[in-house]
Amino acid sequence: MPNDPVEKPSVLDRISAMLMREPESREQLITLLRSCAERNLLDADALAMIEGALQVADMQARDIMVPRMHMDMIDISASPAEFIPMVIETAHSRFPVVGENKDNVIGILLAKDLLRYYAGEEEFNVREMLRPAVFIPESKPLNILLKEFRANRNHIAIVVDEYGGVAGMVTIEDVLEQIVGDIEDEHDIDDVDEKIVQERGGQFRVKALTEISDFNEFFSTNYDDETFDTIGGFVLHRFAHIPKRGEQISIDNLTFKVLRADSRRLHLLQVVKKKV
Repeated sequence: MPNDPVEKPSVLDRISAMLMREPESREQLITLLRSCAERNLLDADALAMIEGALQVADMQARDIMVPRMHMDMIDISASPAEFIPMVIETAHSRFPVVGENKDNVIGILLAKDLLRYYAGEEEFNVREMLRPAVFIPESKPLNILLKEFRANRNHIAIVVDEYGGVAGMVTIEDVLEQIVGDIEDEHDIDDVDEKIVQERGGQFRVKALTEISDFNEFFSTNYDDETFDTIGGFVLHRFAHIPKRGEQISIDNLTFKVLRADSRRLHLLQVVKKKV
């Protein structure tokens, strides 16, 4: 009687066999998972998502929030004809609506609700269409926030500082991007501690979240660190719009090129010193 064919172990079986070593820390677990990827037991997309999920567990709302100065808000006293051009230009699906100042967020307006305005509805009233705003502290863990987003079917949260003022906002897309965002980006330096990395040819890769004071010290510049906290915020202000990947701008003796950005903020810049 012929021998029964030997059944090959599945991918899950092979990964389980490697995990028998029981890593003692998160760093060892990540090293082990990367080893699995090198042996083709785990593809790059899956590895990136697992690492992203682990990273989210250590992050807080302040780490990914859209800063207050970059938030697109609607003034409750403005007429639809006044703010609809901004709604169309930014193409967001949700907008915080404020009262007498930007710290007074009174609700969230869904862009789709403006269809009633275009339908010619009489006595169109924005206030009646507002959804309740959800407020969270800057220290809110992202994994808990994501769970609440899913449970409450909410897609946006207003981040407040210790004094109750608006510090920024976070959307469910912002959180998910940390898990399923850029895969194997050739410009990705998120896995290194340095915020400024020198490359060949006198070029530098700079994380947009680099504090301006640190940037000034490194490049011997004197950029405004009172109005802006990060080099990303400073460069974004100079662009006067959300730039796409590849766009560049010259400021003093430096040229900034956008290496990575999403629809809300900058992530990574290339900096080149002009030749004298």
